[in-house]
Amino acid sequence: MKSAQQLKSLVIITGMSGSGKRSMFKVFEDAGYFCVDNLPTPLIPRLIEMTAVSGGGITKLAIVIDARLRESVSGFASLFRRLKKQSFKTTIIFVDAADDVLARRYSETRRVHPLARDGSLLEAIQAERRKLSEIRALADLVVDTSEYSVHDLRRFVYENLVQAEAGDKMNVAIVSFGFKHGLPYNSDLVFDVRFLPNPHFVPQLKHLTGNDPEVVKYMTACSETQEVLDKITDMLEYLLPRYLREGKSYLTVAIGCTGGQHRSVMIANELKKRLAKDGRKVNLIHRDLNLK
Repeated sequence: MKSAQQLKSLVIITGMSGSGKRSMFKVFEDAGYFCVDNLPTPLIPRLIEMTAVSGGGITKLAIVIDARLRESVSGFASLFRRLKKQSFKTTIIFVDAADDVLARRYSETRRVHPLARDGSLLEAIQAERRKLSEIRALADLVVDTSEYSVHDLRRFVYENLVQAEAGDKMNVAIVSFGFKHGLPYNSDLVFDVRFLPNPHFVPQLKHLTGNDPEVVKYMTACSETQEVLDKITDMLEYLLPRYLREGKSYLTVAIGCTGGQHRSVMIANELKKRLAKDGRKVNLIHRDLNLK
């Protein structure tokens, strides 16, 4: 495969049916990527070579691959290895969602799952998951959309993927959450701050959040708050350049308390301030802030 001199960024999007691949694809399209949907993998090298004669008109390319096509996993792996050796940056994204979420989406849209024949919808989803397990393992990034609306997914893709492609630094997302609502699916690192004093049990603070000055003041009065912030910051400052050295472009750090209202929100806010001081791209998500 000849290297395309003009191409700077290639994004390959694949994953489970109904997971949101094409919603993600549209965000890249809106961001100025030249986009091709449902392209067989043998045609990808030819498409890349064609970008070299675009006169600089195509510098960013996004492709949706239907990994259920009758192509071997070894064929995918071989292609991905060759792409990684090219002069342009290649990012492989696998879009996923929980089985029950995929089943509900199919039921709501009344679409027929492509692998559903005589079996049930859930059986078809599970069969597809088995078939794609090796492709999933090849991905640079797995995005679980189980908790995302279409608008949430668009925001996530733009903030964590599109903007990240514009630079060479690692893109860090900090997510506050409540353990009672479950772990965030896309977490790389999880820190539990439930040992800190809980503003929920202070009557005048109970109905506030970690965004409110009163809660921040209450928490910073505890020496352990400063200690845990220092320790997490030190760990991340140590890990981030090493992850980047190994080619990791995206990192999601989850901060959890009981309900995701007070402690995790305050800690996540402060961590963003600390990590962003050096011009690092840091996105902040308060997943459970509006839940009770």
